[in-house]
Amino acid sequence: MKRLIGLSSWVFILAIAVAGTTGVAQAQAAGLRIAVVNYGQLLQESPQAQSAVAALRAEFAPKQRSLQAEAAQLKAREDTLKKNEATMTQDQRDQAELDLRERYQDLARKQSEIQDDVNTRRNELMSGLQKTLQQVVQSYARQQRYDLVLADGFIYATPAIDITPAILSALKSQAGGQRGPARGR
Repeated sequence: MKRLIGLSSWVFILAIAVAGTTGVAQAQAAGLRIAVVNYGQLLQESPQAQSAVAALRAEFAPKQRSLQAEAAQLKAREDTLKKNEATMTQDQRDQAELDLRERYQDLARKQSEIQDDVNTRRNELMSGLQKTLQQVVQSYARQQRYDLVLADGFIYATPAIDITPAILSALKSQAGGQRGPARGR
């Protein structure tokens, strides 16, 4: 049943798409200016996106290194325990194993907390980046007198109506006037 509904939905969407392309062709014939922009490419290639990634890495690299050092210390302790367990009493072995388990749990908790912090900060940076991209695309569209700019909802666009390279140029010139990524909120 779901498959039939899914199939009929795709037929409906295809019918709208065919009608839509006819509408786009008619709109362009009527003198309307239509363009597309590839947001995925902007998110990958814009200096603002690259700056956000660099800021995220710089912000969390010390914490990541600290966790890696702690993990290495725990591994060394575990190796020492395995090497010396034959000469230890059962109580000493049990206590050392309990201590090791607790430290591994603590490390896992710290890793989880840092990952949550990274995700929160990434979302903050992406939100700001998306606002910037939207503002630049809107500004460019107004300046160039586009009537409609599509993003993420198209399957194919001829390079003649793809304004992504122009938007990237605008983002690069805008980034040239800035002095580094915005920090904190």
